[in-house]
Amino acid sequence: MSAGVKKVPIHLQSSQNRLLLKHGKVVNADGTKDADVYIEDGIIKELGKNLIIPGGTRVLDVRGMYIIPGGIDPHTHLDLEPVTGHKTSDDFYRGTKAAIAGGTTMIMDFVIPEKGESLVEAYFKMRDIADAKVCCDYALHVSLPWWSDQIQDEMTELCNEHGVNSFKMHMAFNNLYKLGDSELYSAFAKCKTLGAVPMVHAENGDIIEEVIS
Repeated sequence: MSAGVKKVPIHLQSSQNRLLLKHGKVVNADGTKDADVYIEDGIIKELGKNLIIPGGTRVLDVRGMYIIPGGIDPHTHLDLEPVTGHKTSDDFYRGTKAAIAGGTTMIMDFVIPEKGESLVEAYFKMRDIADAKVCCDYALHVSLPWWSDQIQDEMTELCNEHGVNSFKMHMAFNNLYKLGDSELYSAFAKCKTLGAVPMVHAENGDIIEEVIS
């Protein structure tokens, strides 16, 4: 803290930053229990009965209601402009605003690099788009549109330095994103060594091409 700058005592801070949910049923992974929840600056600080809280805290009586964790949507496509030239109607602002309204507090979207593009550069390009708009927490899966030594090195960098732990491979979209069987196997093996989760778009690209031809 800078010299001469004093922190405002909590009892003098705005009550809009403090909220107490009373008499609710709190749902956690290990069960449900009756408890009050004290929230400060959007963060749950205390959970229990007969909590000692600062004066002026806004109180909501949620008797008979369930207090549940926010949902996580692990598969969204926001601000996406695929090769068809069409763009998704929801960007990161509209999509995450709607998510919060429905009780989803985190989404996981996708980085889809162009063929030959650096995975790391594509990742930060998407981060720049999302960071300026998102209303909730988010994470990014990274797609692997081709396979090479460069891809393997960048997967390692994304995992070890940037927190990415999920990669997506396509069995469809011939000549665009599709990986062959041996490439898929190599990608799975690399994910295993990194402790990352492999995802698969599991459609047969050759059969699709036959059907639409």
